[in-house]
Amino acid sequence: MAGTIQVQVNLRSRGFFMDIAEVAQLSGLPASTLRYYEERGLIASTGRSGLRRRFGPRVLDRLAVIALGRAAGFSLDEIAAMFTREGGLAIDRAALVAKADEIERNIKRLQAVSNGLRHAAVCKAPSHLECASFQRYMAAASHGALSRQAQRAGKRKKSQAFGANSKPAVTRKKSGRAGRG
Repeated sequence: MAGTIQVQVNLRSRGFFMDIAEVAQLSGLPASTLRYYEERGLIASTGRSGLRRRFGPRVLDRLAVIALGRAAGFSLDEIAAMFTREGGLAIDRAALVAKADEIERNIKRLQAVSNGLRHAAVCKAPSHLECASFQRYMAAASHGALSRQAQRAGKRKKSQAFGANSKPAVTRKKSGRAGRG
């Protein structure tokens, strides 16, 4: 069946070791990536069988953590810091919150861009340059306002989450600057 992953159970209890080709097949990563991760200290082989590296079954757990970290936007150095020397995990929860906040800011920025694109797609103005809303989107993008709006929204949410008594950010409309529309 295409798109399915076959899972072998009880690998740890049998003392099962896999060569690099098996790890590549099970993880979906090329052997070159596995060698690179080993070079960076993210994973470790247990030895060799002929010319092929061998890995214990816990390597799949480590690769899953690496994949999750990469999907969240962590660098390989940041991910490496999440592992202890003994092979366990020591994930900094504050770093997770900071990354989640960063992701939310990016989502807000991308949502604003998406809204602008959707408006441009259905705008009734003879030319996009004649549309006041489109002009505001262009001004916001050229002055970085879309990024600042997302950052302010992230800061407001963070201060509310920690119970800070802060006033919500107020944006002022300036001639030629972005505003709501």
